[in-house]
Amino acid sequence: MENRIRMIYMKCFLSVPLAAFLANAALVARPVPQPPQTPAPVKHSDDDRIYDEVRRKLANDVDVKGAGIEVAVANGKVTLSGSVHNEHGKEKAEKLTKKIKGVTGVTNSLVVAESEK
Repeated sequence: MENRIRMIYMKCFLSVPLAAFLANAALVARPVPQPPQTPAPVKHSDDDRIYDEVRRKLANDVDVKGAGIEVAVANGKVTLSGSVHNEHGKEKAEKLTKKIKGVTGVTNSLVVAESEK
């Protein structure tokens, strides 16, 4: 009988720490909540993309490079203003701008700068 009491006592004595261990293990094993991820950066609107592309094309073209050209874009319509070195540069700037995807119209307000003598 004494052995039986000892066995019951041991089962009770070991079951409390075992239950605590298992409860702790269950807490540790739970997935840790992650902070919400920041959303992907918002893509440039079409006007922003067009603006960037026009500026890049004009800056890389030898006929209009170095000219003082301002670019404005609204709903796909591009307005070129400022000055260029010659008439060919003015025409080339408009031609390059019209080739860009998404451009629905071009207003060419460029003026030919007077050459210094």
